[in-house]
Amino acid sequence: MTIAVGDKLPEATFKTMTDDGAKALTTADVFSGKKVVLFGVPGAFTPTCNNNHLPGYLENRDAILSRGVDQIAVVAVNDPFVMGAWARFTGGEGKILFLADGSGDFAKAAGLDIDLSANGLGLRSKRFSMIVENGAVTALNIEGNPGQAVDSGAAKLLEQL
Repeated sequence: MTIAVGDKLPEATFKTMTDDGAKALTTADVFSGKKVVLFGVPGAFTPTCNNNHLPGYLENRDAILSRGVDQIAVVAVNDPFVMGAWARFTGGEGKILFLADGSGDFAKAAGLDIDLSANGLGLRSKRFSMIVENGAVTALNIEGNPGQAVDSGAAKLLEQL
């Protein structure tokens, strides 16, 4: 079942890259006591994710944070080394929290997983965005346009803040 507005995020452990290597962060570490914009992508460096989805959040970072948001985070079913490289490559390092959901545990638990095996990608996350306040979803946008970031993009999310 897909997570919905009003639901608490499922317990999960992500990995993020730091100067000291990969660090584990739990759902509680990232979301407890905070207002967080979380967006999910099928994969780092993939065309829509890299060229359309992530750039909107980087370009609108200040506007999002000015509306009472404590943190912007992106999650993908990738390993922390790929997510760390993506953060550096895009200039997002230190601006957005890049979360690796390596085995797709978070995506599956939230009902946001998608099987892209036919495309050679295996289990991935649907493209989505949400506002999470103290671990509870207050707005949720699941992309309905394959290969686009319209429903889940930064412009749509800004309207909800």
